Amino acid sequence: MLTFTLTAHEGQARAAALKLARAAMPTPAFMPVGTAASVKGLLPQQVRETGASCLLANCYHLMLRPGADAIAALGGLHKFMGWDGLILTDSGGYQVMSLAKLRRLEEKGVRFQSHVDGSRHCLTPERSVEIQLQLGADIVMVLDECVALPAAPRALAQATARSLRWAERSKQAFEANARAQAKKTRPALFGIVQGGTDEALRLRCSAGLQELGFDGYAVGGLAVGEGQAAMLTTLRATLPSLPADQPRYLMGAGTPDDLVRAVALGVDMFDCVLPTRAGRHGLAYGWFGRWNLRNQRFAADARPLDETSACPASSQFSRAYLHHLFRTKELLGQVLLSWHNLHFYQDLMAVMRKHIAAQRFADFCAAWGAGQITRRPDI
Repeated sequence: MLTFTLTAHEGQARAAALKLARAAMPTPAFMPVGTAASVKGLLPQQVRETGASCLLANCYHLMLRPGADAIAALGGLHKFMGWDGLILTDSGGYQVMSLAKLRRLEEKGVRFQSHVDGSRHCLTPERSVEIQLQLGADIVMVLDECVALPAAPRALAQATARSLRWAERSKQAFEANARAQAKKTRPALFGIVQGGTDEALRLRCSAGLQELGFDGYAVGGLAVGEGQAAMLTTLRATLPSLPADQPRYLMGAGTPDDLVRAVALGVDMFDCVLPTRAGRHGLAYGWFGRWNLRNQRFAADARPLDETSACPASSQFSRAYLHHLFRTKELLGQVLLSWHNLHFYQDLMAVMRKHIAAQRFADFCAAWGAGQITRRPDI
């Protein structure tokens, strides 16, 4: 189903090749978010040309519209959205937190009132897995209970215990539904470690998931209000407890600094809406740091964002033009900055992979932390 071959490591940071039946992905890797079968504002070809190998889509949102049955009838999610790379589907666990006012949590699952039309839906671990398999996901996630932080210790303990029970039910449903598929073409199933910033809960959840056995392990329930320092402390405590020969996925964390620091701790996979969301609001990320293109200081700046970049959005349009597009509310500005940001994120991952392979990642991290990297570093 899934092979994960380490190719280099330096300290806790590692580079690897993750392979599934459909395609392969070098890690560390960043997965752009295509919640409703679309990375906002960009063509699949543009996303692919940034260097992305895998996209994330959302089980909950696609369940509401157009529906898993409709997508399956149209040939599956890859054909539906015109994407030939890997697809990881979120299980709907994040919506347990983000749509708290529209759901009722039960041991059976989560009862949602649709934010689209008010219709009612029950998402159980079994149903979540069924939907993800209907969509044709390459990587399926277990249904979990994500809790906003800070949270009361009792609430965290209850959510972690429920997430473990749901993980077991998710695996049983996965095995039952995927049994008809040939083993070499079956998707992978990832477990999700919950527990907030409580180290004991994290380790207990990690051990419980490994007893069940999964193809990879995600660290969920972070980047939800705890701050970067607490997130990194939790990762330092959690990651060493996970198998060294399987992929580790940090869900939802996404500033460039988050990525660099988490790779240094041993994370292999990331996803976040930040690069496209920021792009739609005039914020550009790059080797220069973060710029707000709405700022008047760019109004007469004829230079491109990054003249050395292979991305047309970065190298072929002036900062003044981008500033103009946002001041006049032209949609093209949102498209160009989203494209630029996604390209930079993929470039950052590629640079980190090269530095790990060359045993120079510690030097890269030191220069990054000191603010000394202002252009793409050579390797």
